[in-house]
Amino acid sequence: MPAVIKASDVGSYLYCKRAWWYRKRGIEPENQAELAAGTDLHLQHGRKIMAAGLLQILAFILLLAAAVLLVLYLATPLLH
Repeated sequence: MPAVIKASDVGSYLYCKRAWWYRKRGIEPENQAELAAGTDLHLQHGRKIMAAGLLQILAFILLLAAAVLLVLYLATPLLH
């Protein structure tokens, strides 16, 4: 049976051949604390990006609501 090559293995190999080689042999990196800190940093960054996107959507909705209210205000002459 031929060996199965995963896409993640190809990506790991292209990124760092030595790290891929170590991982295939079950050798764990010695800098576990730094790797964990990097993972946490990326998670925090991802949350900030998600929050920024949600705030952008909220801003668009509020702008649209303001435009609708302005049109309604200008369309009813008895109110002003």
